[in-house]
Amino acid sequence: MEDVTTVVLPLLPIPDGVVAPQMVVNMVADSAQARAAVDAAKAHDGRLILVPQIDGRYARIGTIAVVEQDEQAADGTRAVLIRGIERAAIGAGRGDGGALRVAAEPAAPVDSNPQRTAELAREYRAVLGEILHRRRARGVAAAVADITDPGALADTALYSPDLSAERKVEVLETLDVNARLEKVLGWANETLADLTVRDDVNKRTSEQLDKTQREAILRQQLAAIRAELGEDDDGDLIAEYEQRIADADLPDDVRTFADKELRRMERMGEQNPEHGWIRTWLDRILELPWGSRTDDQLDLGAARTVLDEDHTYLEDIKDRLIEFLAVRKLRAERELGPETGRGTGAILALIGPPGTGKTSLGESVARALGRKFVRVALGGVRDEAEIRGHRRTYVGAQPGRIARALAEAGTVNPVILLDEIDKVAADWRGDPSAALLEVLDPEQNHTFRDHYLEVDLDLSEVLFIATGNVADTVPGPLLDRMELVRLDGYSDNEKVAIARNHLLPRQVARAGLRAGELMLTDDALTSIADGYTREAGVRNLERQLGKLIRKVVTRIATGEATPPVTVDADQIVDLLGRATVHHEQVAERTSVPGVATGLAVTGMGGDVLFIEANRTSGEPGLTITGQLGDVMRESAEIALSYVRANAAALGLADDALERTRIHLHVPAGAVPKDGPSAGITMTTALVSLLRSQPVAHDLGMTGEVTLQGLVLPIGGVKQKLLAAHRAGLRRVVLPARNADDLDDVPAHVRDDLDITLAARYEQVVALALPDAGERIADAA
Repeated sequence: MEDVTTVVLPLLPIPDGVVAPQMVVNMVADSAQARAAVDAAKAHDGRLILVPQIDGRYARIGTIAVVEQDEQAADGTRAVLIRGIERAAIGAGRGDGGALRVAAEPAAPVDSNPQRTAELAREYRAVLGEILHRRRARGVAAAVADITDPGALADTALYSPDLSAERKVEVLETLDVNARLEKVLGWANETLADLTVRDDVNKRTSEQLDKTQREAILRQQLAAIRAELGEDDDGDLIAEYEQRIADADLPDDVRTFADKELRRMERMGEQNPEHGWIRTWLDRILELPWGSRTDDQLDLGAARTVLDEDHTYLEDIKDRLIEFLAVRKLRAERELGPETGRGTGAILALIGPPGTGKTSLGESVARALGRKFVRVALGGVRDEAEIRGHRRTYVGAQPGRIARALAEAGTVNPVILLDEIDKVAADWRGDPSAALLEVLDPEQNHTFRDHYLEVDLDLSEVLFIATGNVADTVPGPLLDRMELVRLDGYSDNEKVAIARNHLLPRQVARAGLRAGELMLTDDALTSIADGYTREAGVRNLERQLGKLIRKVVTRIATGEATPPVTVDADQIVDLLGRATVHHEQVAERTSVPGVATGLAVTGMGGDVLFIEANRTSGEPGLTITGQLGDVMRESAEIALSYVRANAAALGLADDALERTRIHLHVPAGAVPKDGPSAGITMTTALVSLLRSQPVAHDLGMTGEVTLQGLVLPIGGVKQKLLAAHRAGLRRVVLPARNADDLDDVPAHVRDDLDITLAARYEQVVALALPDAGERIADAA
């Protein structure tokens, strides 16, 4: 049932003030809404409701008022005399012929603690009297002294010019007289304290004032204020920053912003927390290398020599860097200047297994270009602010890693290595990879904005090199912004060459040996690479070389050996112990039907993968084990469906799959696996099982199979062929559409392997099961 005390009144918004009960105010009805509200009030009982309007929002509480007078001035202005009656809560409203009518429920004041209210009223009357006395408003002070009602006394704060509109609305909305008095008393004490300080400042400066310029007067008052606050004069500090800003080669917009912040710092005291924040911000801004750049080394031959000295092979990335230098050299020769701005940045992504030289390549690139080098480790970073910086409002805020890298380099065109970009994480604090979208986009990074610095940074001259082990975990939009260069690992011959040219000399020098005191034969290096390491890179190979050299140094130090020492393959076991890497016995594993050798790519490079199939009597179906992902499980389903549909063409008995349950397993069971490239291997394992015929032991295969028997292309061809070569396979089946990828495979690996390009599965099974008979040969 509706409350009978609720009334519907026209609403008159007050945009610049607050009217309390018992107030009598003159208002100018200059808006259509105000005139409509007055007319609507006069048409009834003269009442309306006055509601403060702050920033477009109406207050919750308004004042019911009555129109006492309504006059039209000679100039057309409409003046209204209004007297406040009581507070009221604002309800729902509706339009009525131009006037907005709202439901108003009178809100009677409450007093939760009369005794405390009386005490607060006495204290507030005393503070208010002192304020009025200092302002020489004795008449107003006498009127205040006659007010006995505590609520009306608190409402006198609405006359104060010291209160903001928001605080006045807060007074109006506070119905508890006790709470209302506490608010206005606190604000009155602040005003009184401010008046006290102003009086002291005026007293200090009055003796020094004369007919000087206005600026001198203001500076004297500012000095007196700082003295009152007990602060030291930091004029020397401001002058120092002014000089540093003038000397720095700042862009115009950055210089304007820095000057503005310096003026703010000048106006506030050192005890103000913002003083320290602004000073730190200025230091960070002035640390950045605005306009400072290094000249690129444009001698292409010298740059190529540096790259070859530091790394063997990796021709793709070397060629890309030489192209980058060639462009800059041509522009310099034609006096076009360095290319900067939108779309000019160079962003490379080196993706490959661990130990292939991605991180060290970044340092080599910087040395070849003659640029500064900075490494930014992104592994495990999960806070977006690590890239873009923290807002200055946070305690301990600082710029992001990109801005700090520029400051560390001291130039605007360094080489910045973003290491382990594939291991960037994301959680409730943000997604750093999303922040990297702007950093690594040549179309955007010329105006990169750090949250802490709040100014644009031009990253278009930076050469970004990102590294990672796999591209699958890098978000697609981020990967699309980078020029991808794959480092697919090394063959044993390449590892021996790298060990001879780089790893061995470095480990010999670290051990304190002189040149010529230790020599390893190529057979010894091959033995170490083959028997003690199983990796696509050379990190573990260098570790084993270091271990061998320490053994030799120990023998030299104890007198057991005298330099020069030569180590051959037959001495490796004595120095390093028994071999720790045992290659899969492919012939043994595939000697039984139902086992086929596949090729896969892991985070450690390429590897051989054995797929085993078995069958048992029972309800027809397929069991899949080995921690396989969804894509690989679907490949198994496709393989079984293809075998069922083409049983006759594959030479299978009519009842080969009746009352038979197939179990497909991919060791090792503890390693997760996924991807479509095992399709033809799974199909071959099933055909081998159902024909009871072993697969050729020297054959490895990779490729996706369709229900129609097509062999589709896959990725990682180079790494897979290197793995097949290491495992001792002699023949490999690849999809026909991967023919172009063979150009990336080392020549000696291609020569050692008999590579067959298959477009249909019938070609695969004819090679895998050489004794299958005429039916399979005809189908092929």
